[in-house]
Amino acid sequence: MAWARAHRWRSAAALAAACAALAGAAEADDAAVAVRLGVSAAGTRVVVDTAERVSADETAPANRKMVFTLEGLFVIQPLHGGGAGLVRDWWLEAGEGGARLTLDLAGEAAIRSRFAIPPGHGVGRYRYVIDLGAVAVASTGPVAVSDPPPEARAALAPVRIAGVHAATPRRPHEKPGAREVVVIDAGHGGHDPGAQSADVSEKDITLAAALALRDRLERSGRYRVVMTRQSDVFIPLEERVRIARRAGADLFIALHADSAGTDTRAHGASVYTLSDHGEARVNEVLDGREWFRRAAARADPAVGGILLDLTQRSTLNRSSIFAQLLLDRLGDKVDLLPNSHRDAGYFVLLAPDVPAVLLEMGFITCPSDEARLTDPVQRRRLVDAVADAIDAYFAGEVRVAEN
Repeated sequence: MAWARAHRWRSAAALAAACAALAGAAEADDAAVAVRLGVSAAGTRVVVDTAERVSADETAPANRKMVFTLEGLFVIQPLHGGGAGLVRDWWLEAGEGGARLTLDLAGEAAIRSRFAIPPGHGVGRYRYVIDLGAVAVASTGPVAVSDPPPEARAALAPVRIAGVHAATPRRPHEKPGAREVVVIDAGHGGHDPGAQSADVSEKDITLAAALALRDRLERSGRYRVVMTRQSDVFIPLEERVRIARRAGADLFIALHADSAGTDTRAHGASVYTLSDHGEARVNEVLDGREWFRRAAARADPAVGGILLDLTQRSTLNRSSIFAQLLLDRLGDKVDLLPNSHRDAGYFVLLAPDVPAVLLEMGFITCPSDEARLTDPVQRRRLVDAVADAIDAYFAGEVRVAEN
């Protein structure tokens, strides 16, 4: 499932969870947080599905209970479900430092493995996995049963627990294998030349790079590429955002070339994601038909603001993940500005439900950068780095930001 489509499912899931919390409902068809249990002869798998990345620490088992602190996960209301296999029942509730997951065990059990899975191709959510295996009690004490083989672990099936639908989310009209939608925005155009040097305008540099990136992505067959412009025409900023949202974009990348005025020494690429100030301007790209506004009309007026904030937070996190992957790849090909991951309130980054970055490919006012930006061979190197970052993003790679 493409990430933005999965993100829209998560937005609807957050709506169900928030409305249930506000209305005191005990059950929701979908949830922003889901707990799944799978059982096989080899053991029991517990999976926590979340919209955000989490890590976990466990306390020593006591009284046949295992307790995990899921850092980075916060729940609005406690969840409780019946168990399966080695788990009799479970609770997920707010705790210090994050959410607390308690497993009430049906018998002696040991943790075989714990690991996190970031979103990847076909799955748009984070999953934290705990594999439990039965423990045989011998005269010398508990003896752990051997780890289940990979094929047995992979076969563990999800179940429905306590009104939390645990299946991997997919909207009815989506088909497996759907291509991710990448929107490429060539900055400026038409009567807006952007930055200029003695020989070239920014609008020409961005269009040449955008067309080269389009061709590179389309050759892979993995993506549906949408261009905000394919020729020297002017497209208003608000229309560029509308193009991305109408297309159901999974990723939006705006291409620009920087300027330092008369300073010819400034050089290098940088990547921008939306700033907190920019988030406050989100109403500039919204209309009255937004799903969270319709939710607010049917429930407590506060719900719309809560859900919009949840949506923006998740989108900004994904934008930051892509920004870091992009800088990782670009750093091998071109010089980067110091503090190369920056934030700003640029209009084209305002869509609350589309992960987006603005790439300043270099300085048009720097002779060496200008030569690189206008040379087809060096442009191809830069475009390949961008495409590699896009591939890594949809493959689910996550790296810790260092810039």
